[in-house]
Amino acid sequence: MKQPDLNDLPNLADVPALVAEMGQRPGALLPILHALQDRFGYIPETSIVLIAQGLNLSRAEVHGVVSFYHFFRTSPPGRHVIQICASESCQATGGRTLEAHARRRLGIDFHETTPDGEITLEPVYCLGNCACSPALRVNRAVLGPMDPQAFDQVLATLGSRDPHPKPWEIDPPGATDAGAVVKLYVPRDTTTIALGADEVAAGLQSGIDTQGLPLTIVRNGSRGLYFLEPMLELETDAGRIAFGPIQVADVEAFLASKPWLHPSKHPDYLGLTEDIPFLKQQQRLTFSRVGRIDPLSLPAYEAEAGFVGLRRALKMLPEEIVREVTESGLRGRGGAAFPTGIKWQTVLDTPSATKYIVCNADEGDSGTYADRMMMESDPFAVIEGMTIAGLAVGADRGYIYLREEYRYAEWVLDEALKRAEAAHFLGQNILGSDQSFLIEVRLGAGAYICGEETALLESLEGKRGMVRPKPPLPAIHGLWQQPTVINNVLTLATVPIVLAKGAAYYADFGVGRSRGTLPVQLAGNLKQAGLVEIGFGQTLRTLLTEFGGGSRSGLAIRAVQVGGPLGAFLPASAWDTPLDYEAFARMDAMLGHGGVVVFDETVDLSEQARFAMTFCAVESCGKCTPCRIGAVRG
Repeated sequence: MKQPDLNDLPNLADVPALVAEMGQRPGALLPILHALQDRFGYIPETSIVLIAQGLNLSRAEVHGVVSFYHFFRTSPPGRHVIQICASESCQATGGRTLEAHARRRLGIDFHETTPDGEITLEPVYCLGNCACSPALRVNRAVLGPMDPQAFDQVLATLGSRDPHPKPWEIDPPGATDAGAVVKLYVPRDTTTIALGADEVAAGLQSGIDTQGLPLTIVRNGSRGLYFLEPMLELETDAGRIAFGPIQVADVEAFLASKPWLHPSKHPDYLGLTEDIPFLKQQQRLTFSRVGRIDPLSLPAYEAEAGFVGLRRALKMLPEEIVREVTESGLRGRGGAAFPTGIKWQTVLDTPSATKYIVCNADEGDSGTYADRMMMESDPFAVIEGMTIAGLAVGADRGYIYLREEYRYAEWVLDEALKRAEAAHFLGQNILGSDQSFLIEVRLGAGAYICGEETALLESLEGKRGMVRPKPPLPAIHGLWQQPTVINNVLTLATVPIVLAKGAAYYADFGVGRSRGTLPVQLAGNLKQAGLVEIGFGQTLRTLLTEFGGGSRSGLAIRAVQVGGPLGAFLPASAWDTPLDYEAFARMDAMLGHGGVVVFDETVDLSEQARFAMTFCAVESCGKCTPCRIGAVRG
């Protein structure tokens, strides 16, 4: 056996100190493993002994966790790691062709490294860039839409990429406040960055500085009209005027046209943003601020009714808060659609000195990206909703369980939490009250099963993501066996609206038992992929035609996947079914998280069925016989 080169072995001298420091946190194993992989690119075998000693665990326990999660590597990767999304949305737009090209071009298969040690190729199941698929990730940079030619261009510029990218800038390219008379909004979230928004902003700022133009740039989130991104917006007395898509090559001509003086003369002029048909037909409640404000500006958040719900909740009794949420009809947006108020009431009624709020941000279904958008474009809404939940049930600590693939969202959330605590919207004595609440972001590690609430709790506790038997319910015995509220990102982000405007206001939207609005994510083979928030009751056909604009390829649409891998492929005969939980249940389908993935007539549905079974077999935690055996036999 070839002996390892001692010069290639990682320096683990400071690992015991890192374990000792981080080990003070409950459930510290996953955060420690993430810290080591961020440093070394993998989990060195020799570090497992040090971790086990520091946490008083067996080596088998630590190894069991490392081997359970797809994200953790046990051997060094190449200098650059390229991950190609293999989920359904990317398959619908040429992902398989991209995968095959990458293998041929690099001369390696998935989980292999080029002979020169430069590139490791890996699959990944959804990067949250479903509206601009196929997608891939180079180190931490998400790119898309990609095709073989674009992939070759990525390889050509790989040498200029930092294999260890630094955190995103607090003041990103183009973010200024020079007291100029006109605000120019340039979007910034994972997908718009992938489409070149940072380069556009930097080019605009350079031109503004050089020419002394009367513009100041604000980096807002995306409105979700991804087929028009990067979309720029100019603030005017009549409202914001939109232009798009604007690429970095268009910046010089854009500034030369002086759009603040003659907006309609620009070839990419779209009119008033709110009048763009894709946006005008929506009913934005949960997403009312998304794309309108700087996500990390507390003044901007408060100016758009932010923290109104929290201020009201601080004056209410816990049972009054729970009653308001119950009467609104708000149901879980993560897929199960369980009534939020009932879950909160159970936690409130369960006696315990310690209770927790957990935000399930493990958005793993193909075609879904609404959670990512919310966290990146309106993080204070999630923070406010979690804090209200804490007041309602008597919890003083919360955790956001975030999928590893959402590293930009992690950065935004961490920064937003710091700012909220500094302004006393979080922490001790919230807004001068006797109430306290703290939130921590915890990263998952690439296990689809951890979207299931009990597997998520096991992962938060630093264990393998194995599902727990129910009963007992997490509302009674949840995180560290304490009563726990587990809600999805969108559920919690909607709570401030219910508290600010009242239960009746929210319940006035929707149909039957499906109250409020449904954020639908259009993805796959569509001309106009993006976020659509509408009241429950509209049809899938309306989404595909009036919003989606038909297939991107121009071919007939053959099938639509709704609800992710556990949902269903719906033929045209089912597209007139109302979008509500009960109507979908009657035809043995599910709305799930609202992901809609479109396939044109070239799709091989038998191949999609095989993929679904393979995916379920790989992602099964292996605890239950029907899943463990059935997925493999299927």
